[in-house]
Amino acid sequence: MCGTVKQDAIDAISRLPDDASMNDIMYRLYVLENIRRGQDDITSGKYHDMDTVRAKLNSW
Repeated sequence: MCGTVKQDAIDAISRLPDDASMNDIMYRLYVLENIRRGQDDITSGKYHDMDTVRAKLNSW
C-alpha cells in the first residue's frame, strides 16, 4: 500500500481469484481501508505503546 487509494484498491482486487464473489471484493477493500486508517493513526500519533496497553489491561 504505497500508491493512491484507487491504485491500492485495484491492486488488491486484481490479486483475488477470478471467481471471487462481490463479498470477497468488499471484504478485501474493507481490510485495506482499515489498514490505511491504522497507518494514518500511527503517522499522526494516535496510538498507545505496548507498555501503556499492558498496564491498562493489568489494572482490570
